[in-house]
Amino acid sequence: MTICKKLYMALGLAAALGLISSAGVLASDENNAAPTNEDMQSWGATEVIAHEPADAMFSHKTHVIDLELDCDSCHPDIFQKKIGAAAANGDFNMASLEEGKYCGACHDGDTAFSVKDPESCVSCHGSDMKPPKTIIFSEPVKAVTFNHELHTEDLGLECSSCHTKLFKMKLGDAESRPEEFTMKALYAGKYCGACHNGDDAFASDTKCTTCHIGVKGFERLFGSEESKVEGGEH
Repeated sequence: MTICKKLYMALGLAAALGLISSAGVLASDENNAAPTNEDMQSWGATEVIAHEPADAMFSHKTHVIDLELDCDSCHPDIFQKKIGAAAANGDFNMASLEEGKYCGACHDGDTAFSVKDPESCVSCHGSDMKPPKTIIFSEPVKAVTFNHELHTEDLGLECSSCHTKLFKMKLGDAESRPEEFTMKALYAGKYCGACHNGDDAFASDTKCTTCHIGVKGFERLFGSEESKVEGGEH
């Protein structure tokens, strides 16, 4: 075998070994590749999550990424790792939070802003936190008036005094259950009857016209159905 042939064979063998080595390096690189963005976000979604019954916003990203909380900071001792589990417990409300449950475990005024601080309401409930001055219930009877401003401003009641233990913080929720939202329920201490029992406030059976304005009162406020049709409103 000539020297040239030996040289060509040696070069070919070296090239083949080089390819095998390169393939091994590539395979090793693939196995040790940096985690993808999807892998790094395996702790959960980053979008704002809205919870019922009261519309509240919770940013998972703020707590996990920005504040660097671990999953076990909340799960499973404070919140089960299952969407809707807290709401299903029946006590996921402001009263529970103020007792240190759920979000209140950290939002106590020391670890994080307090759930009792009125100035912090917008942090979770959004910027439109203006309660209605008066609420008119038109179901199951027409109509009952509730002076919301009187209770919150003049009497100084907190949101958690009624929400969500007595009323969900959602317009029309009580009216959607006319079979439950009844005077009999009030006499039993539910809804308004929790306070209007003759001790904390006047009894719910004291004087009907204190709250009930009737059909005529409703029409004075909003106009009759006949006038709406005649005026072109439907």
